[in-house]
Amino acid sequence: MSEPQRIAERVRDHLWSTDRASQGMGMRVAAIGPGTCTMTMTVREDMLNGYGTCQGGLLAALADSCFAFACNAYNEITVAAGFDVQIIAPGKLGDQLVAIAVEVSKTGRLGVYDVDVRNQRDERVLAFRGRSYTMKGKPVLAE
Repeated sequence: MSEPQRIAERVRDHLWSTDRASQGMGMRVAAIGPGTCTMTMTVREDMLNGYGTCQGGLLAALADSCFAFACNAYNEITVAAGFDVQIIAPGKLGDQLVAIAVEVSKTGRLGVYDVDVRNQRDERVLAFRGRSYTMKGKPVLAE
């Protein structure tokens, strides 16, 4: 295993240990690497809105969490500077959602990440583009 991969996994473990929001929504980190992350979430009954579909903000929360793990994987505290989401299809009760974040660009303190959220039928549910800001010299892990 490469050193960047080891760092990404240690950062994941550290951040996950205190990420009550992602844990509370039943998310799981399936894979992590430098600038990339895969997370899963099952749509539960308590996530449904008045139309019986997953509340859009919860779909965005899955993508946002995946984005956060991907952009922090370099062990530099990195925060969201903004993001845009497009809900493409509804999440339905029992859907097994998979979010995959990939780094599009990382220049200086600024990064751009795309997150694709799909269901168990490989149907795209949400498209997310996140913009990150890295706080240079501030590691996630105290070495």
